[in-house]
Amino acid sequence: MAREYLKKASKTSRSDAASVTETVQGILADIESGGDGEALRYAEKFDGYSGPVLLSDEDKARAAATVSEQQKDDIKFAHDNIRKFAEHQKSATDDVQMEITPGLVAGQKLIPVNAAGCYVPGGRYSHVASAMMTVTTAKVAGVGHITACSPPQGAAGVPASIIYAADYCGADEILSMGGVQAVAALAYGLFGLPKADIIVGPGNQFVAEAKRMLFGYMGIDLIAGPTDSLILADASADAEIAAVDLVGQAEHGYNSPVWLVTDHRPLAEKVMARVPELIADLPEINRKNAEAAWRDYAEVIVCDDREEMSATSDDYAPEHLSVQAEDTEWWLSRLRCYGSLFLGEETTVAFGDKASGPNHVLPTSGSARYTGGLSVHKYMKVVTWQKATREGSKRVAEATARISRLEGMEAHARTADIRLAKYFPDETFDLGQSKEAAE
Repeated sequence: MAREYLKKASKTSRSDAASVTETVQGILADIESGGDGEALRYAEKFDGYSGPVLLSDEDKARAAATVSEQQKDDIKFAHDNIRKFAEHQKSATDDVQMEITPGLVAGQKLIPVNAAGCYVPGGRYSHVASAMMTVTTAKVAGVGHITACSPPQGAAGVPASIIYAADYCGADEILSMGGVQAVAALAYGLFGLPKADIIVGPGNQFVAEAKRMLFGYMGIDLIAGPTDSLILADASADAEIAAVDLVGQAEHGYNSPVWLVTDHRPLAEKVMARVPELIADLPEINRKNAEAAWRDYAEVIVCDDREEMSATSDDYAPEHLSVQAEDTEWWLSRLRCYGSLFLGEETTVAFGDKASGPNHVLPTSGSARYTGGLSVHKYMKVVTWQKATREGSKRVAEATARISRLEGMEAHARTADIRLAKYFPDETFDLGQSKEAAE
């Protein structure tokens, strides 16, 4: 397979990972032992915030009063789309039961977790959409208690638009705290909150590492790295749109990879020439992120044909995958590894990031090889149950006794023996030999 790199990344999404673990480990240990006080100390240290941690109804009302009607309408529109898509996802999986053999019935139940923590990033940008994506899906799943948390912007606290969105979408509590300290507060049940059964939502590398380290103590949606995006474009693609879309994703952060894969070299060259011009035209904070991401992490790859382009994309397993090429149905059927797919130039990653409906919390750093993104199902446990009549248990008990003894698990075998002896006292069964008797 011949892939020609017109631009090759000098760094990867894991380049800065090594230094993060030790810092996060120390913060988690301090908060686990010190509780609320330590969490508040770190909040003041990192966020410069010493105001109320759990927002009251009055706090929420004051925030809502500062959000414009147009902003509220946009949030409601996006929430409605996210809710409808989540409800449709939920309807695709249901409780089931079946009679496996006569008299033996088994089934599955979907049970939502009791408590979820939804992390809403702050910092450079106010991620209103993350509040909607995480809280709405938890609400549709039927989670008993939902806490949304977000980093305060200094003494000003959490942006009003985030507070309004989280409250509108159904958060039971809003925690004015971010970073590792917020993840710890959710996990350990600080400030009177229930311990989170699962913590979801995007965050910086410290948040992602805290979730990774606490995984097992509680559930998480996925282990996320910096956001990444790949565009597949053929000769029919609009070079200007492709370039704008690459820049649109590069502004996420200095370490957010963007990739262009094409079988048309002239298109690649046009895009490479145009991207720096588009970046130069951005506001300063956006420009700095996009410049670094394009310089250090971006790649442009020329392939021989669309089959090679598809294979390349699957190897990268991008978080966001845009197809700006002819015959979108072929691409839909062929592509296998991505977090979310955007078919045709009429849709763009930003639609999915903000308002179209499918969730924007997605697998990064190649993890789309084995998992999808956040959905109602992430908040739900698929558990199984079974029930048998005495006659229905007969054949299962015989097999269980013999398999248990084959494995050397005599106590297991005897749980089957006792039932056969009680239910069928007049029958004899070949239940195998214990390992001791066989020897």
